[in-house]
Amino acid sequence: MSHPAYLIDSHCHLHDLDFYTPEEQAKSLAACAEKQVEKLICIGTDHEDSFKAAEFAAQNPATSAAQNSTKLFWSYGIHPNEFDKPRKDVQFEHNNRPVAIGEVGLDYHYGENDKLDQARLLEEMLDLAIREDLPLIFHVREAFDDFFAILDNFSTAKIRGVVHSFSDNKKNLKKSLERDFYIGVNGLATYSTLPMPPIERILLETDAPFLAPVPLRGQTNQPVNVHYVAKWLSEKLGLDFDEVARITTENSETLFNLGAKK
Repeated sequence: MSHPAYLIDSHCHLHDLDFYTPEEQAKSLAACAEKQVEKLICIGTDHEDSFKAAEFAAQNPATSAAQNSTKLFWSYGIHPNEFDKPRKDVQFEHNNRPVAIGEVGLDYHYGENDKLDQARLLEEMLDLAIREDLPLIFHVREAFDDFFAILDNFSTAKIRGVVHSFSDNKKNLKKSLERDFYIGVNGLATYSTLPMPPIERILLETDAPFLAPVPLRGQTNQPVNVHYVAKWLSEKLGLDFDEVARITTENSETLFNLGAKK
């Protein structure tokens, strides 16, 4: 049975005090509630940042469905450009587990001198996801050949996830879809000519505070702006807004086991 349309921002950094003051965080969550953005995933980028996301999510639980509160979740990950940050043997508390391992992957945008370090980190994160039976949130930039090669060393049956903020060509989109990955679509799509995945494989995201969509380019992005991404996508695909919201929300709930709204 389908549920009423609401939105999920499957990738944001609202917990990060480098970008948002506590007052701005509260204002942002209130804006989400007003626009039916009812679930957010705060994404970890290193060990310390991930547990800040966990603490932020735990301190901001939805109080009740009647109040239309926004429910927060978190992920544990070490971004490929943070490979030199401290890494620890991670144990998650039963009552505050992450919904995913991410964001993790490979990023050669700034050069390839650290390819081996990035590869080792990605392998560690894949092992962690398999051990914890969690999906992955992949950050891959200018590195898809090596990314797919590393994945081939693991059991594909145990790896599920989303390619966050996909910004590559049709060939690598096709390869990602062939591995049954979802594709993260955010504000970048509203001002670029990226290949479009089928709606059945799309997760909506903002990457807030980055990548503000048209018509807000240049501003600090907010999770509520996932509404603009959904509107753009509905126009692009010729679908009703509610249909885009319903399908992409179900995609996020399925991948991250978030639970549908009752």
